[in-house]
Amino acid sequence: MKYRLAPAGRLAVAATVVLLLVACTRSEGPRYDITEGRIPMPDGVTLAADFYWPPGADRSARYPVLLEYLPYRKDESRSRNYSLYSYFLEHGYVVARVDIRGTGNSGGTTIPYEYSDIELDDGERVIDWLAKQRWSTGKVGMFGISWGGFNSIQMALRNPSALKAFVAVMATDYLYAEDVHYIDGIIHTDSWMMSHDLYNALPGAPDFVLDDAWAKQRFDVQPSVYAYMRQQRDGPFWDRASARGQYDKIRIPGYHIGGWYDGYRNSLPRMLENVEAPVKAMIGPWDHYFPHNAWPEPRVEWRREAVRWFDHWLKGQDTGILDEPALAVYVRDWTPPDPALEHVPGHWRWEDGWPIGRTDYQEWYAQPDHGLARRTADEAMHPLTYRPSSGLEGGGPTMWWGSVTPDQQPMDDDSLVYDSAPLEGPLEILGRPVARITVSADAPRANWVVRISDVSPDGQVTQVAGAAFNGTHRNSARAPEDIVPGEPFTADVDLHFTSWVFPQGHRIRFAISNAQWPMLWPTPYSTETSLAIGGNDGARITLPVIPPAGAEPSPAFADPQSDPVLPGYETIDAGNITGYAAISEIERDPDTGEAWGVATNFGATRYPWGIERYEEEIEHRTSDMNPAVTSVTGRYKLTEELDDRTLEFEQTVEFSSDEKNFRLRFHRWVDVDGERFREKSWDEVIPRDFQ
Repeated sequence: MKYRLAPAGRLAVAATVVLLLVACTRSEGPRYDITEGRIPMPDGVTLAADFYWPPGADRSARYPVLLEYLPYRKDESRSRNYSLYSYFLEHGYVVARVDIRGTGNSGGTTIPYEYSDIELDDGERVIDWLAKQRWSTGKVGMFGISWGGFNSIQMALRNPSALKAFVAVMATDYLYAEDVHYIDGIIHTDSWMMSHDLYNALPGAPDFVLDDAWAKQRFDVQPSVYAYMRQQRDGPFWDRASARGQYDKIRIPGYHIGGWYDGYRNSLPRMLENVEAPVKAMIGPWDHYFPHNAWPEPRVEWRREAVRWFDHWLKGQDTGILDEPALAVYVRDWTPPDPALEHVPGHWRWEDGWPIGRTDYQEWYAQPDHGLARRTADEAMHPLTYRPSSGLEGGGPTMWWGSVTPDQQPMDDDSLVYDSAPLEGPLEILGRPVARITVSADAPRANWVVRISDVSPDGQVTQVAGAAFNGTHRNSARAPEDIVPGEPFTADVDLHFTSWVFPQGHRIRFAISNAQWPMLWPTPYSTETSLAIGGNDGARITLPVIPPAGAEPSPAFADPQSDPVLPGYETIDAGNITGYAAISEIERDPDTGEAWGVATNFGATRYPWGIERYEEEIEHRTSDMNPAVTSVTGRYKLTEELDDRTLEFEQTVEFSSDEKNFRLRFHRWVDVDGERFREKSWDEVIPRDFQ
């Protein structure tokens, strides 16, 4: 991001003018032009847009339009966009990339939080505007990953007349329990908190104008994290943009793409099962990436399927995509636990839809001797001491019940663990395992974490699925209640969507604990919990087993194409592979019970106007003796090295807790050539609301 002191009388480009910005080529192949324009809103604000054109586009012709609508600064992302959009351009689409209000080069005040009515109202107007341009056929498709996938689903809830289809990649329909704020109803923090609001506070590139309007509309706007921290229970704030529970409103065909190592995958089976409009889905062995350049491999050319989807709905072509089964799933085979895993073994298979009719729902019961078997168990009560720092060695804050995790044995050492006998043959599961647990605690707050893993004959433990449960939400996440100390209750915990083949000779492990830190914020009280074994509601896990079959129909996905590169944009240092700060230093003090992990990340990119560098440092800290005192502190810095200035934007965040409250402190500043230009702080105490 970049900034400049504003020259007097600087004017915005006229709202509907489209200006030729740049034309770029690759050594061989088509040429794609990018033009820049502004889209007017009724209140006078204009949104900045880049338009990517098919090779040799006839500007007097009409094209269907695909929209990606994001706050992630279109000017800095042109290299990514040029490569990503090339496949769509070669198939006759114009792609519009629009900065959300108050972000990037769009006008107006920064949106107060994700998917507010402001953003979505503007989105409807953008779609209408695109449909009415002389170069548009009047038919618009929407697509995107993460934020762009979320708001594609949410725009489909509104059913604007010109929106004919959408493709949502790595997105979910349930904001409260499946986004990054409250995973499974429990507070989550990671590097998103450190970086997101600082990026939105930057003025647009390449001028980086630092004037009073910028300060008022962006730099001085309270970070959106405060809004999320004030909404600690499910309810209307989260309902506003969640399709879950109101699927009947979606009348626009949707294609949903997920990854087994991404946290936003549970929506796929729900969409297939509940939406009456045409739905297709694909889930592969990926983390939070587009599948054509994803990690881990194997990759597929998902854009071929997206084009077939859009060609059907926007061009009226019979591509055969509706003749194929509704769900393409990559069935995962066993891998050892390896956070650097490059390739996931397995195979693709078609499924007709959801639920899968041939599923054999097998109940496996925890045994008094810590075995796991298909038979019911004698009654017993197993105690468990809450260790708040459990999880630190098991995957870190960016896990989101996705990511490729290390060996789970360190977490199992703090858990109640139940292992099956070695399997006599391979066993495949596909779906959402469900744990039934009857538990109690001697404190009014406690969480339970359930995981299933694959234990290989050599003792390595690979996580297969998991989920957490906030005990105060046992009756309702909208109206939480204290746990009554010593009073048992039964909960059904839906683990996150998974696929796995346990090999012959491996064991199934069912593990229950009270913490998964720092992914999940610890409850404040030291506590002893108990788990009932045997009886009608004794601990058990229901596995969605897929019986062996003969020849299985499978999709023939194309390999990714080689995409063109936009000159003038260069990654100097990519930082961590995930793009998020990963915990690399872990320390524990056995005398005080304190545990902490330090995460760092850094990188740099060269743009046509200069170099941007970023630095990130985060420390997560808790105490096994006093879990109420937990904190995450972080620093995020962006340095813009321009021809005429060096701008340094920096933000520190301190999020901490005691028994009754959270405290959230932000400090933000910008230096110009080493001199302090502006700074702003926020400090708020927020009561803990059953967290």
